[in-house]
Amino acid sequence: MQSATMLDAMDRVTTGDGLRERGKAKRRAAITQAAFELFAGQGYDATTIAEIATAAEVSPRTVTLYFRSKQDIAFATFDASVLNLTEILRGRAPGESVVQALEGWLREEMACHDETDHLELRMFEVNPELRAVRTARMAAAIKEGAHIIAEDTGQPPDGIGPRLAAAAAAAVVTEIFEHPKETDRDQAISTAMTFLTGGIEAMTASARP
Repeated sequence: MQSATMLDAMDRVTTGDGLRERGKAKRRAAITQAAFELFAGQGYDATTIAEIATAAEVSPRTVTLYFRSKQDIAFATFDASVLNLTEILRGRAPGESVVQALEGWLREEMACHDETDHLELRMFEVNPELRAVRTARMAAAIKEGAHIIAEDTGQPPDGIGPRLAAAAAAAVVTEIFEHPKETDRDQAISTAMTFLTGGIEAMTASARP
């Protein structure tokens, strides 16, 4: 049986680890926010790591400890969202469809939409070079999505059906994210999911012998 002193020491270690992780997350968020503001305001190419560090109130070395390059900062939230979605789709509960998992993720993402997300949209809007990179990264995400849809529907992963369905899902997500104020979000998401469900069901039916 562990002594009270040992348990207290373990609690202090756990608390210390938690505080360190929160501190890291806070610094990472500050760097990302500062970079997005600068990229949106003065342009991606014109912004330096030193300027990002100053705006985030950290040292340039701290910036490079958290991010290997400016591009990594620019795509920090995009990459995190894609990874999170992939994990959710891969970890679906038995009987849960791809569209149901996508809808749950999308509604949660939109519920948490904040100033950083608006800055990210503005950043991509004014920096065509970043949009080009985003398109390339989106292609990789669509390929992974096609594999997941193919597994779900029993079709070849390189088949046109899964690829079209994954591309349509990516277009839907992009549309809802980029125009959050121009639509009724709930209605837009519901309509989009109905569209995707119908397409996947039709694709699956047509592939049956």
